[in-house]
Amino acid sequence: MKVNFKKTYNFAIISSLYISLFATFFAMILVKEMFKYSFSSLLYFGIIFIIIIYIFSFLVIQYRVERFIYRRVKKIYDDISLLESSTFITQPITTDMEALTREVKKFATDKKLEIEMLKIREEYRREFLGNVSHELKTPLFTVQGYLSTLIDGAMEDKVIRKKYLKRAEKGVERLIYIVEDLDMITKLEVGDLNLEFSEFDIVDLIQNVFDLLEMKADKKRIKLAFENHNIKPIFVKGDKDKIQQVVENLIVNSIKYGKEGGLTEVSVVNLTKKKVLIRISDNGEGIEKQNIPRLFERFYRVDKSGSRSEGGSGLGLAIVKHIIEAHKDKIYVESEFGLGSEFSFTLEKVKLNIS
Repeated sequence: MKVNFKKTYNFAIISSLYISLFATFFAMILVKEMFKYSFSSLLYFGIIFIIIIYIFSFLVIQYRVERFIYRRVKKIYDDISLLESSTFITQPITTDMEALTREVKKFATDKKLEIEMLKIREEYRREFLGNVSHELKTPLFTVQGYLSTLIDGAMEDKVIRKKYLKRAEKGVERLIYIVEDLDMITKLEVGDLNLEFSEFDIVDLIQNVFDLLEMKADKKRIKLAFENHNIKPIFVKGDKDKIQQVVENLIVNSIKYGKEGGLTEVSVVNLTKKKVLIRISDNGEGIEKQNIPRLFERFYRVDKSGSRSEGGSGLGLAIVKHIIEAHKDKIYVESEFGLGSEFSFTLEKVKLNIS
């Protein structure tokens, strides 16, 4: 490691001054007693003496500081450089103890924060791996159970064989769904998923999602509707397929956690001249306040027991967040437990040329 040495003279200056004053005062007393000089001669002697002693003391003390203290301080810098503290080792080496103390304290604080962050990441990694293994284990064991039953003798019964094979197929489909979502969110997080931007009518896209999810909503007697029934086309710019996935995931969530006979409403609002706001609200069970900050984490579930029975990969909201952020836009959530939830996100509006 190549380092720069920053000389500091404060210690040598102050120490030399103390030595010079004491030595001069003592020498003047001795000279006065021994040689009986006049006051003017004694003053002249004192001025010359203090200058010589000060220069000599300064040079000796500064040399000693640089030779001995510097070596010890440099050892501290070399030890710290092994920890690859880029902000610390790029500073010039200083023999100023106050400056060195400040730098070491700052280094220690930075390292403490770094260790805390690593602990949080490690905890998140363990939780993530646990969630992945649980999500994959459930459909795998399901498929294995049905196939084992068939192998053990149920193959002969055509009715059971067909029923179990269909159930095993559903398990495989869920596995594929989880793996595809994992692949997508990985690409989104590393910025490896290329978005294909185009201009499209967001109102028409939402209506298409309503049509796709109509049967799913009917099972819980949940009504899908626009807040404004006479809403006009609004054109936005973005990746149409990915934005459809965002709307679909949010509406699926509103159905999944909605109340029987409830309502899911979507509204499209002109937020500014350049942005529109899409809101998906429901009158379902809502989300408790302490769960809201973690909603967009991978595999995080508010209802640990019931939500898995509803299916899904547990990655829907995480994917939604990453898609919206990939569009350089924002997603928001508001919820009151027992009353319902509202998810909203912004998109860039297309400025239409009216001739």
